[in-house]
Amino acid sequence: MEKFYNALRSQGLSVGKNTLHEYLAHIEDAFLVRTVSLHTASERQRMVNPRKAYPVDPGLIPVYECAGRASIGRALETAVLLELERRGCDVGYVRTDEGYEVDFHARDPEGRVSLTQVSADVGNADTWHRGARALVSAARQYPGSTPVLLTADAQPPAEALPAPLVWQPAAAWLLGDGTSP
Repeated sequence: MEKFYNALRSQGLSVGKNTLHEYLAHIEDAFLVRTVSLHTASERQRMVNPRKAYPVDPGLIPVYECAGRASIGRALETAVLLELERRGCDVGYVRTDEGYEVDFHARDPEGRVSLTQVSADVGNADTWHRGARALVSAARQYPGSTPVLLTADAQPPAEALPAPLVWQPAAAWLLGDGTSP
């Protein structure tokens, strides 16, 4: 929301943050977007940290994407969120003590917790390291959780993942292969 607010201000549009929050609430009520809050025990931290917004359908991403660039990663992340919700999970995102962000913290109805990082392509070494680093950090903060790296790739990353991380192709995960929520 902060980025959007700053973008509007830079274009010379004066709009209040409260107005933007009200618009977001209306868009959520109309079932066009859903938001994911920071996973934390502190209600105050949840309120002051930004929520991540996702369209209710990955097909709507081009409507929201003004730059006209391919958004396979965003579509995959949206599909994973929708599947986590379909499986009945309580979903949030994680920001680690080191400042890294993991896409999803999900607790399924049986109480199992997974930390899920979604990446369209881990062929790029920087992308691979960024995702793995965030998951390793989050796994230390949430012992007993299953840290999963989901990718659009059908083949595992060339570089081995550090323990206890698990790699899974997103297609297999979406079809229900695997044990994580």
